[in-house]
Amino acid sequence: MKILYYAGWFVTRVISKLVFRIRISGRENFPKSGGFILATNHISYYDPPLVGSWAPRQVYFFAKQELFKNKLFGWLIRQTNALPVKRGAIDRQALEMSLAVIRQGYGLTIFPEGTRSKTDHFLRPKPGVGMLAIKAGCMIVPGYVHGANRLRGCLLGRERMSITYGEPFTVEWVKSFGEDKDAYDKIAEAVMARIGEIKGTLPTSRD
Repeated sequence: MKILYYAGWFVTRVISKLVFRIRISGRENFPKSGGFILATNHISYYDPPLVGSWAPRQVYFFAKQELFKNKLFGWLIRQTNALPVKRGAIDRQALEMSLAVIRQGYGLTIFPEGTRSKTDHFLRPKPGVGMLAIKAGCMIVPGYVHGANRLRGCLLGRERMSITYGEPFTVEWVKSFGEDKDAYDKIAEAVMARIGEIKGTLPTSRD
């Protein structure tokens, strides 16, 4: 058991629940066993710990390689399931690590947009989520994060922080695609479309 991972998991849950009154729904959409990809929109630096701590199963996530240059800090974030990745280039080592994580039966958090959106609108998804899903042959659990970029509003009750996990894309659906860039793009677009559908079902009330 990774003590630091579960310590962070516990602290994040406590703060997000007691301070920001986060609402969580759809956790039944996670598979009971086997590796999977958790794909959500990306609006804040807090998304990785928030999304991961409220998932019912252990998940890994990517962190920029520069964060691992300090050996002590690098060791610490590795204990919280961070995987180093080079930004702006194809990182084959990161690809192999992520596939290994999924094949070992864990979850991998992916933000299909590739970077944080500066508005409430989604960015065009990158093909990476499709490529990983096809190569790993795993299901994809979509999720929508709201309020993580408006902490003050959530604290004052003007916003209601929430994470909603939606109906997953099955392994069979993923395997119905060929292994090429067009397939990767189609999967990424379908995932973002479903995240948009989840967003559209949310109540506008702050309660």
